[in-house]
Amino acid sequence: MTDEAVRIDKWLWAARFFKTRSAAQQAIEGGKVKLNGERTKPAKDLKPGDRLVIHIRGYEWSIQVLRLSAQRGPAPVARTLYEESEESRARRALEVEKRRRFNEPASTLQGRPTKRDRRVLDRWQDET
Repeated sequence: MTDEAVRIDKWLWAARFFKTRSAAQQAIEGGKVKLNGERTKPAKDLKPGDRLVIHIRGYEWSIQVLRLSAQRGPAPVARTLYEESEESRARRALEVEKRRRFNEPASTLQGRPTKRDRRVLDRWQDET
C-alpha cells in the first residue's frame, strides 16, 4: 500500500477491475472510466477520496477510492482499496437478475452458421 498518488490504470489493475494494465488503459481511453464525473487519461494520478464510475461489460460500478496500491494482490485485499455505493450494488444486482430472467436470444449465436446449420435452415424453409 502507498500513500502517494498512483496512476489510475495501475490502481484499476491492482484493485482487480481489469486483468491487465493495458485493458485498464483501453477502458479509460474508451471513456468507460470516469474520475470525479469526468473523462480522464490513464496516466492521471488517483488519490484517496476520489470517485470513479466504471463500466465493465454492461455493468456499472460507482466506487470511492479508500486506499492506494500499485501492486496487484489477492482479491480480499483488493476489495479493501475501494468502497462501492449501495445504489451501485443495487443496480448491479438488478441487472444480474434481469439478465438471468430475460436471456438475450442472440447471446447463444457464435457467428456464421456451419454447413450443417445452413442445411437444417434450408430444409426448414423448404417445408414451410
